[in-house]
Amino acid sequence: MSGAISKAPKNTAGVTDKFGRHIRDLRISVADRCNFRCIYCMPKEIFGSDYQFLDRKELLTFEEIERLAKVFVNLGVKKIRLTGGEPLVRRNLERLVEKLAQIEGLDLTLTTNGSQLARKAEALKEAGLDRVTVSLDSMDNEVFKSMNDVGFPVEKVLAGIDEADRVGLNPIKINMVVKRGVNEQSILPMARYFKEKGHILRCIEYMDVGHSNGWKLEEVVSADEIVETINAEMPLEPMPPNYPGEVANRWKYKGEDTEVGVIASVTKPFCGGCTRARISAEGKLFTCLFATKGQDLRQLLREGATDDELTQAVSGNWRQRDDRYSEIRSSETKDLPKVEMSYIGG
Repeated sequence: MSGAISKAPKNTAGVTDKFGRHIRDLRISVADRCNFRCIYCMPKEIFGSDYQFLDRKELLTFEEIERLAKVFVNLGVKKIRLTGGEPLVRRNLERLVEKLAQIEGLDLTLTTNGSQLARKAEALKEAGLDRVTVSLDSMDNEVFKSMNDVGFPVEKVLAGIDEADRVGLNPIKINMVVKRGVNEQSILPMARYFKEKGHILRCIEYMDVGHSNGWKLEEVVSADEIVETINAEMPLEPMPPNYPGEVANRWKYKGEDTEVGVIASVTKPFCGGCTRARISAEGKLFTCLFATKGQDLRQLLREGATDDELTQAVSGNWRQRDDRYSEIRSSETKDLPKVEMSYIGG
């Protein structure tokens, strides 16, 4: 592998990092808790009943999140995704959505496990949320229950997706993490179902985020294999990215408008186009999904930093950014002290 990062897209706005990558996407974790214990994210062996989650006072308030969001938008952010843990366990989340929805020109979305979406979708839409992404790893109840590890049934997630569709949180994307030996047989049933529904299935290569999931390279089902599996039954044709730096490789079913995508951060790294920043639930800024440490923005906020001082802190951090973990992934890097997916928001 070459020591140089793959070519970054042309800068269009805001501050750039050491490789010319600008900030476009911000993911904000609003909760470190989740009601699932997915085996690739929050396994029970680590996140058991005695696990110490953040105290409420440690979480960023909605007002603090709104203030940071405006700082990032001024630096070039066009899209904010609310994540977790599970974001819908955060009480009165629609209040935050309403605040963020007032920011002009912002694409506001949310990723959820779907467990509470049926009862929350309408309030989220009314508050100003644009669309949702739902994590669902199989249509097979036994497989899905074994993966979420709390016995939660597929039917309730599908009901949430249907309600989100009804209230207009579209286009709906479905995130499926594919792990060899666990759910690769679910790829085609998922593709068939969501093709019929007209929703976008996104298959994600199993990644080495954090240390609690026991990641092994041989458990990765490659993007090429996923595409070949779907294409053999339902022919696909490639689609261009929606914007520079989009993480998914897009395809559509031949003769139809419905699309499917694959996120191949293991076998086809896209570090060169990465425009994403992440803020944890306690206000730490991370410039890579595989980061080892973050910048404490909560401390700045609570010590009375002005908007200009916050802007300088964030832009100074971004200018020093040289992350390209997926391009240098090796047997040595997999044991680095990376933060957990449930903490950083995926």
